[in-house]
Amino acid sequence: MMHTPSPHNEFIRGIKESSPMLIGLLPWALILGMQGGQKGMTWLEMLLMTGMNFAGGSEFATVNLWAEPLPILLIATVTFMINSRHILMGAALAPHLKGIPLKKAVPALFFMCDESWAMAFSEIQKRKAAGLPAFNMPFYMGVCFILYITWIGFAALGAAVGPVFGNVAAWGFGMAFPAVFLVLLRGMWKGFSASRPWFVSLIVASAVYLTVDGAWYVPAGALSGLLSAYLWGEQK
Repeated sequence: MMHTPSPHNEFIRGIKESSPMLIGLLPWALILGMQGGQKGMTWLEMLLMTGMNFAGGSEFATVNLWAEPLPILLIATVTFMINSRHILMGAALAPHLKGIPLKKAVPALFFMCDESWAMAFSEIQKRKAAGLPAFNMPFYMGVCFILYITWIGFAALGAAVGPVFGNVAAWGFGMAFPAVFLVLLRGMWKGFSASRPWFVSLIVASAVYLTVDGAWYVPAGALSGLLSAYLWGEQK
């Protein structure tokens, strides 16, 4: 008879298997917090922002846009555009959440980030091959727990100590985010034809960046990429 691991053991396994990612996540959280602290954000404001909007890319964008007075409309628009990928990620995960009560499914989706989503699908594939129910909620929540606590905790710490360290941008960390993004793009490369929306997005975003003040190049690039992907998809 096959032994079924307890929910507690699966939760702990989720923490253990996602722990190596903390090596990269922890310094990112510190840098985010330090940048926010130097923009005048308190550790509590950073804790609330990262806790309520658990999505690294949009948080970095928000910190870069943080000013007095706050450009609320621009921040909200940029955040929505960057986080719109979560709509697709949630839609891909939704079929595997069938049968799970809404009171459990909604928190699971709230804590979803790129890393937990990827690990959830890796686990889903393994369980399908073993003939088990696809979605492993305890494992998934273990992954989310350690990533979430680490991210918000060290971001808040960074905001508290940020003003002490001077200009973080002078350390060259500004290139880290684009570098990681380029590596991710390389992993998703499927040939020129499939990547045409990327180039459309790049060209439009660059043009808006050079001609319009503020960070409107972010939503412009995102919308043009989505529209071109839709139009090319319709042609097929």
